[in-house]
Amino acid sequence: MSKQGANEERVLAQLAEVVGCCSPLAREPLSAQQSAELARVFKAMGDPVRLRLLSLIASHAGGEACVCDLTDVFDLSGPTISHHLKVLREAGLISGERRGTWVYYRVRPELLAQVSAVLVPGDREPLPVVEA
Repeated sequence: MSKQGANEERVLAQLAEVVGCCSPLAREPLSAQQSAELARVFKAMGDPVRLRLLSLIASHAGGEACVCDLTDVFDLSGPTISHHLKVLREAGLISGERRGTWVYYRVRPELLAQVSAVLVPGDREPLPVVEA
């Protein structure tokens, strides 16, 4: 057996120990409606600017960020940032609240929990379905 083949077998054996031999990786298959809804969310997160905006909002002190705090981070125009925030909002990943002249954004943790549940191995408790 080649050295590469031995390494591959070792990695597969370690993976089987962690995951469990022949255990499903998901709790259950997604329904057509669930997959369509989650695809929209994953598509919204699939853009580097939107993913970074999401992480900036989620990691901001107090759990919310003013649009004024987000625009200076990027070398993009205000309308472009607003478009990306609109896509995140329409996908249900963030919510916005106008206070005077500014809009403050918060990440919706319940939707992030639903998205992450798709990526968690099948031995965890199922999470409730959250409408976006």
